[in-house]
Amino acid sequence: MIKRAVEPSDLVADVRTLVGAGVRIDEALLDAAMRGWSDNTRRAFRSDLTLWGQWCRGRQVQPAGAGPADVAAWIRALAGTEATDLKTRAMATIERYLVHVSWAYRMAELTDPTSDPLVKFERQAARNHLGVRQRQARAIRFKGDIADLDSPASGVCLAHLLKACRRDELGLRDAALLRIAYDIAARRSELVAIDVAHIEGPDGEGAGLLHIPSSKTDRKQEGAEAYLSPATMAAIARWRKAGEIDKGPLLRRVTTHFDGSVKCIGGERLRPNSITLIYKRLIRGAWEKGLLGQMGEAELERWLKSVSSHSIRVGVAQDNFATGEGLPAIMQAYRWRDARTVLRYGAKLAAKSGASASLATRFSDQ
Repeated sequence: MIKRAVEPSDLVADVRTLVGAGVRIDEALLDAAMRGWSDNTRRAFRSDLTLWGQWCRGRQVQPAGAGPADVAAWIRALAGTEATDLKTRAMATIERYLVHVSWAYRMAELTDPTSDPLVKFERQAARNHLGVRQRQARAIRFKGDIADLDSPASGVCLAHLLKACRRDELGLRDAALLRIAYDIAARRSELVAIDVAHIEGPDGEGAGLLHIPSSKTDRKQEGAEAYLSPATMAAIARWRKAGEIDKGPLLRRVTTHFDGSVKCIGGERLRPNSITLIYKRLIRGAWEKGLLGQMGEAELERWLKSVSSHSIRVGVAQDNFATGEGLPAIMQAYRWRDARTVLRYGAKLAAKSGASASLATRFSDQ
């Protein structure tokens, strides 16, 4: 299901719901926000305002009259330093909430309670408590966590997940999804948006091109082209033949019976939230088939907890660093705008192959 785009009227309604009817909205600021924000940011803005409104109502405070003490208490609750029913959030998430709440008060031309010194110190206290290092999705590389890319595959990796795919229509769908995700380092939104018409090829060597109409960082909606390997094109062809898919969404829902056998292939596209669930199911399937070596149940559970729809994208970045690709080439090929994000993905790989690791290995047996 493709989400409806967020319109200016939606944001106006949300801000007015927060601060009360009849309030004057800064139209120029709202217009600039709509042109500057991606649709995902607009959705996050709406969601974050809802959370703040719920917090205020729970404290029997009208959001329009909320003060710095209310914001400070919210930060403590979100950071887990004060016992409440709220789930503890990462510091990056808390910062996003505060930024969006701040914009709402500015749009309504009200005093911004998040700008008070009390809130500043509570933010610092939350950073000290939580730390600022963002949780990174565990990487799914093509052959796993290996230094020599010519070595056999090891542990949780794309090669083993492909082997874990079933032989029926569900497995053909999963195999096509995995290969596309790796070839283009796909975000989940990009995967589920693929239509048959977006694929060109195969060419004389069996390769193809995928047109990506839009992505998270493509704010001008210019689109991008991505390479699909011959193996990926063959996997797509097998899936399309099994599902009799000639047009429309490529990666579709497959409904199963209670015993797990395939019931039917639906016409609707996969939902973004299903991508992580598919990866987790395939990892568990690979473990049950003995493809993951001596991995115990505890390590399996750690993997299932840390994997996400971003895991293959992280793995692609690490594989590129391992083969010696430069940062600009990686960013251009896989649609990254922030070099710091890519470098963070490669940080663990660099630590294992850096000078300290080489020295430690050299003297490990002495």
